[in-house]
Amino acid sequence: MENLISLVNKLQRACTALGDHGEENALPTLWDSLPAIAVVGGQSSGKSSVLESIVGKDFLPRGSGIVTRRPLVLQLHKIDEGREYGEFLHLPRKRFTDFAALRKEISDETDRETGRSKQISTVPIHLSIFSPNVVNLTLIDLPGLTKVAVDGQSDNIVQDIEDMVRSYIEKPNCIILAVSPANQDLATSDAIKISREVDPKGERTIGVLTKIDLMDKGTDAVDILEGRSYKLQFPWIGVVNRSQADINKSVDMIAARRREREYFANSPEYKHLAHRMGSEHLGKMLSKHLETVIKSRIPGIQSLINKSIVDLEAELNRLGKPIATDAGGKLYMIMEICRGFDQIYKEHLDGIRPGGDKIYNVFDNQLPAALKRLQFDKQLAMENVRKLITEADGYQPHLIAPEQGYRRLIESSLITVRGPAEAAVDAVHSILKELVHKAVNETMELRQYPTLRVEVGNAACESLDRMKEESKKATLKLVDMECSYLTVDFFRKLPQDVEKGGNPTHSIFDRYNDSYLRRVGTTVLSYVNMVCASLRHSIPKSIVYCQVREAKRSLLDHFFADLGKKESRHLASMLDEDPAVMERRASIAKRLELYRSAQAEIDAVAWAK
Repeated sequence: MENLISLVNKLQRACTALGDHGEENALPTLWDSLPAIAVVGGQSSGKSSVLESIVGKDFLPRGSGIVTRRPLVLQLHKIDEGREYGEFLHLPRKRFTDFAALRKEISDETDRETGRSKQISTVPIHLSIFSPNVVNLTLIDLPGLTKVAVDGQSDNIVQDIEDMVRSYIEKPNCIILAVSPANQDLATSDAIKISREVDPKGERTIGVLTKIDLMDKGTDAVDILEGRSYKLQFPWIGVVNRSQADINKSVDMIAARRREREYFANSPEYKHLAHRMGSEHLGKMLSKHLETVIKSRIPGIQSLINKSIVDLEAELNRLGKPIATDAGGKLYMIMEICRGFDQIYKEHLDGIRPGGDKIYNVFDNQLPAALKRLQFDKQLAMENVRKLITEADGYQPHLIAPEQGYRRLIESSLITVRGPAEAAVDAVHSILKELVHKAVNETMELRQYPTLRVEVGNAACESLDRMKEESKKATLKLVDMECSYLTVDFFRKLPQDVEKGGNPTHSIFDRYNDSYLRRVGTTVLSYVNMVCASLRHSIPKSIVYCQVREAKRSLLDHFFADLGKKESRHLASMLDEDPAVMERRASIAKRLELYRSAQAEIDAVAWAK
């Protein structure tokens, strides 16, 4: 069982070292879940003397006013033999065998945190005492409750101390050691008053009655010690501390304990209670009770630790990695973030993420619809056909077929296909840019660095602009190629002018009648429609090859090439993370370290069993 108290001691020390003091903040706290015994009492209640009696040493600062101005986490470790010594968490390699020097260090460390003013601080001091004369126990000594501020203290010091004490004792895992002097009315006890507020049933409160030997003659504390005046779940324990005269004379603690035992054993009022009175019994009882509470809380602490580790790891992943310090590390970090962005972008195009299907919609719906809307009928109206054929013939009318007229009619019709072709290129370009913005937003790491986010987005869009220009050139060349060379087989398969029963001279001497011109227009329209059907398939191929394929292959190639030429200063400016995020990441990393350490400590105890 003793290793359970040792376990909690280690966890408390880790909490303090890694900044978990149980204050209200956005991070999960392990400190609040650890069972602890908080020592509460008013000034001059004998609180310090009780602690020194349990330890068996003079080690606490003394004086008038508020002496304890920071919580003191006092961890007692029983050793088999050897010299007694103390160690502070803030001085881990220094052993104090002189307890007067230890007392001075408590005062000095308090001043380091609060200054030489008489203000208070919630940051605890951790002190471990190793001795053959103590029981395994952890106590938290809190500032004494007071009713009046002294010179050098702010007017709200009274409320500040009460708030600090309450923040400790209101937690369900805290055992309250309420110290009250017997020579004052219990109804006015500061310790009983505040413990009753947070523990009205007295289930967590252990009452300690001091200064029993200083009560007025003819009075005693039997009603309190037997629980009739104020009942708690645990029996009251009376102690007789050294008087101020004893302290001034440096009366030995062993002698003081002997006198305490004799007092209770020889007093007619208290001898029936002597077996459960005194500081020695108090220490043993507290140790045993703390072990029992710790044992009952361990499963809950384990669950809290496991859940907190998962939550902290998830948030740490969300916040991303910390910024590298050297230029090479920064460059590598930027490259890795960009590769992550590039992968997400490809996933959009490949259908793993949504958005790429819009490109197919351009090819399957927008382009065919645009081609259908081309008004070839106006281009091939009879008057236009007549005009172009006549102009193409010039001074010499065509002999058999108006070949030049056909070419001009086809070219003037196909030239209008450039519009839908360019529109398809622009539509795909817009979709690719939209996917860039989506991928930027979905790349978690880019959220950390606004400048890098902008630069990556701009670089990707500039690459897409270059690809769009190349795609437009290639796509329009497809249209121009259809204009520059006609498919001869199409015309060879057309019916000839001379048909059965027809007039062979009609097509030679009457070339410009309506029937003939209508036939020419119909033939040209058929050819143009055939070419459009072909372009409907070849234009998407050109666009995919020049834009989509290139976007997947080399979206950030120019950016990477420029990146290698940049100086460390510029790389650092690109990784301009929000200082609040950096601070949050550091805090979470420290808290995660605490929980992992706690998990390892608990596992070690479990395996030892």
